[in-house]
Amino acid sequence: MSRKILTLMLSVMVLIFLVSMAVPVSAGAYRSARFATFNASLNRFNEGSLIHDLSTPNNVQAKTIAEIIQRTRPHILLINEFDYDEGGVAAQLFQQNYLQVAQNGAKPMHYPYWYVAASNTGIPSGFDLNNNGVIGGPDDAFGFGFFPGQYGMVVYSKYPIDVENIRTFQHFLWKDMPGALLPVDPTTGTSWYSPEELDVFRLSSKSHWDIPILIGDQTVHFLVSHPTPPVFDGPEDRNGTRNHDEIRFWADYISPADSAYIYDDQGHYGGLAPDALFVIAGDQNADPFDGDGVPGAIDQLLSHPLVNNHNTPSSLGGPEQAMLQGGANTLHLGDPAYDTADFADAFGPPPTFGGAPGNLRADYVLPSQALTITRSGVFWPTTSDPYFPLVGTFPFPSSDHRLVSVDVRVPMP
Repeated sequence: MSRKILTLMLSVMVLIFLVSMAVPVSAGAYRSARFATFNASLNRFNEGSLIHDLSTPNNVQAKTIAEIIQRTRPHILLINEFDYDEGGVAAQLFQQNYLQVAQNGAKPMHYPYWYVAASNTGIPSGFDLNNNGVIGGPDDAFGFGFFPGQYGMVVYSKYPIDVENIRTFQHFLWKDMPGALLPVDPTTGTSWYSPEELDVFRLSSKSHWDIPILIGDQTVHFLVSHPTPPVFDGPEDRNGTRNHDEIRFWADYISPADSAYIYDDQGHYGGLAPDALFVIAGDQNADPFDGDGVPGAIDQLLSHPLVNNHNTPSSLGGPEQAMLQGGANTLHLGDPAYDTADFADAFGPPPTFGGAPGNLRADYVLPSQALTITRSGVFWPTTSDPYFPLVGTFPFPSSDHRLVSVDVRVPMP
């Protein structure tokens, strides 16, 4: 072999080595994924009504919701307030008749993988949980609801779901959380719930799911839930304290030192491994600055050392609507660019404005620190935007919540 050929071969080998070391720009170094959460208000007053509404491609609200999803194009999507049925019929119909059908010229969306499971909403507890002297009705269910599964959840994914390793926490008891903020009756100073009630009272108002998503050679745990609103109660604040602890559940679950007490519906204990990748998503019903939640409730996640809280999702429509609607929004401390829900503003005198909360940041997509955020947003167009009619103002054509999305880079091993 001539010296010239040998020199050329060595040069090529060095070049290959240098290219292989350039990890940040290597095409195989990471996979991109867009995670999203959307409280789509696809709930109905009667059991089976959602299946009926989705059985044809003509439901106006469902068409609008589908178009929002088609315009934002998430790879992994949680929908809150999607009525549960055991066979997942509604979830299949929504995909078949709406997501896979072009809405106003938007490109159809097909999700090969989806998941639904039972919700605590509407399941009778057999106890007088609101202490009004009557047993029965939506407020005495394990989670508020007029029938089992109302206000449930569904997850759609373009990436495979590791179904065998899904964990659900529907039956985890509130009292089994160490240091739980169990409500106290302010008139007696005793527990709001009796010992018999606490023996069956479930922490999750809907459910908590750990859904492993297989992205390339990595597993990303999609941690989804929908804590109860911290309102619709009395001075005992039973919903506010429950909301706080439903949020705390994920904060403990991702912390190996704090998760030993957690058990799933299969009886397995513990939380995530220290090096696990995750994305926490859902309508948390908690704003870091405003609203009626227990102070610091959502900060349990936003300030968690394992949570990537950079690049907060924002919109231009949120500030515009806060200004146009006025009312309670004028007293808010939070930046309206981060708002994700258009709630009632009322017109009463300050400081309560008749008790209406105004627009709030309620919906979150929070990746783990090892997932680099490349983009984020809240789908809330301004009134001059051609897509504004998809969100509108009350009465809303879609939902009083906005879709929130976060793009991440998932590092490949």
